[in-house]
Parts: sequence; C-alpha cells; structure tokens
Amino acid sequence: MPAVSPLRPAAVPGAAPIRHDWTTDEVEALLDLPFTELLFRAAGVHRQHFDPTEVQVSTLLSVKTGGCPEDCAYCPQAQRYHTGVEATKLMSTEAVLEKARAAKDAGASRFCMGAAWRSPKDRDIPKVAEMIREVKALGLETCATLGMLSGPQAQALKGAGLDYYNHNIDTDPEFYDAVIRTREIQDRLDTLEHVRDAGMKTCCGGIVGMGETRRQRAGFLRTLANLPAHPDSVPINRLVQVEGTPLHGTAELDPFEFVRTIAVARILMPASMVRLSAGREQMSDELQALCFAAGANSIFHGEKLLTTGNPDVAHDQALFQRLGLRAMQVAVDAPGHDHGGTVHADISAGPGAHAAGPGPGSCAAGGRV
Repeated sequence: MPAVSPLRPAAVPGAAPIRHDWTTDEVEALLDLPFTELLFRAAGVHRQHFDPTEVQVSTLLSVKTGGCPEDCAYCPQAQRYHTGVEATKLMSTEAVLEKARAAKDAGASRFCMGAAWRSPKDRDIPKVAEMIREVKALGLETCATLGMLSGPQAQALKGAGLDYYNHNIDTDPEFYDAVIRTREIQDRLDTLEHVRDAGMKTCCGGIVGMGETRRQRAGFLRTLANLPAHPDSVPINRLVQVEGTPLHGTAELDPFEFVRTIAVARILMPASMVRLSAGREQMSDELQALCFAAGANSIFHGEKLLTTGNPDVAHDQALFQRLGLRAMQVAVDAPGHDHGGTVHADISAGPGAHAAGPGPGSCAAGGRV
C-alpha cells in the first residue's frame, strides 16, 4: 500500500471525522470492548492514516539533569526524593552539538533536548535558543521539553527554529492531585496553548499504571483527544518504578490494559503518532508486537531512556526484522512535513553522568516520554 506517513493528511477518504468532543463514557466503552475487537478497530484506523509497517524511531538528550523542585510522584529527578540522580548544570552548546552530530551520524533527523526545570527562567531561554539554532543548522529537526512556558518564551523558542515542544498532561484531571500537588493541570494546558499559539507542533501524552482506574485512564485519553488540536505525537508511558519515589511499589498494570490504552489512543487521535514510550525494557517482544498491532507507530531507541533502561539498538533492529517493520524515513524539509523519523543512540551526557529526564510536564521525567 502507498505510505501516507510521514505527512499528516487533512482528510482521508472514507475515514471517520476527527473529533474533539469525546465523553468519558464513550472512551470507557472503547476500553471495555472485547480485546480482539478493539485491536481490529484500532488497526483499521491506523491503516487509514499511516503505513502500518513503519515506526518512527526517536532521539532525546537531557541537557540539564535533576534538581527539580516539583513533587511528581513518579519522578526520580525531583530533588525531594532520594533516587541517586545527581543534579547537573545546563550543558554547553558545543557539548550538545557533539551529541547532535553523533545522533545525525546514527541516522537521526530529529533531536530533542530536555531540561529538568519546573519552568525555564527568562535568562535560560537565550542559551537554549542558541542550542536550537545550532542543532537546526546541522539539518536536524529540533524538539525541546523544558517544563512550563510563558507565551513570550514559546515565541522565542519558535523564533530560534524549534519545531516540536513536549509537555505531558500525565493523567486524568480527576486523578491528577493524587500524583502531583506542586502545580495544577491547568498550568499544563496553558503551556500547550502557548506552544500552539507560537506555531510549534505539540508532543503530549502521559503515564499509565500509577494506580489509576480504567475510568481514569479513559478520562486521561479523553482529555488528550479533546484538546483544541490533537497532539502531533502522543507518548503513552508505562510507569517505570524507581526506588525512592512515592510510586515505587505500585501494583503493576496488566499488560493487556496497556495495549488497550494504546489502541484507544489510536482510535481517538487517528492522525497522531502514538509513541510506545517508557517501560519498554520491561516489555516482552510479544507485548511490544501487540502494541504495534494496536496502532503504536513510534518508539524511543537506545540503551538508555534518560534515568531508566531501554531496549538496546540491536535488539530493536532484530525485533523490527522479525515483525517486518522498518524505521520511518522522511525528508526533514518536505512540504507539509509533520513527522520525522529519528534514531536514538545512547547519547547521555557522558561518562559517569545519569542519562536523566526532564522535569515534570516534560518529555521523560521518571520513566515517561
């Protein structure tokens, strides 16, 4: 079949209309479907918008690790928890460029920079903007996850050439204060609005397996699907439990429930990239294959996913070969381009440094991306 990715079509003949008015009851009813029926429906939606044999493979570098003042219960980078993650200063532009060049040499077309901040200070923006401009000059797409942004900060990052901004809502608004108390979910929604208003693409998802109910997972997915614009990328993370965080010891989510979450995300947000994100190291090949069958078409690739482990490159390549999948390729400057195929090698900050995630609300704090 002709591939429709990486472009995101405005309309697909015969496809159901894009909706932003889902109810929690409707989403929960999808989650309640017989497993095989749900996967069948999700796979059909996937084929309407993407080549189901292609998977986007993404890259991420932490440019500032640890020391976050927030209390996200999953996050090993919160300074109040004792997890062994040491705080670092913002990397230099040249050090970031060295990692970006290595990523490009490994086949990357998009490079994401994350910092463990609640929100960047205005004085931090010119430093990050310089990184963005220099990475962009290498011919790479740029992505960042820095915490909450003001409108002017979002505009400044867009002016520097930033293509994508990640900011997760994390969970159902009804469950939010059971996980995070140092900010409101409206703070997250405000940042997403600033990013959209600045003309950048959004990456927004959350974490499942934090003790929420199925109905709360439905509320989480409904909130994402009812945003003014569906996120260009929807990372669905399976909680990685890190000793020292409050969620360490939480009952593990049923693997089939995770697959159901992936499938419903695909149905609700048919033209978005649905990213199988944190937690893959703990997933069997068979579970990952079910996720791809359910509509996941994006992963992070490499030995380290910030502060947590990730399947290594050779293993992923072997899995792709067994499943008949291939990494999505795209010309970065193609007209209408929306989704770039990128490759993540182990490009952590260097020997002895934790490959650490950004702060709360960002791309991969504490086992989430």
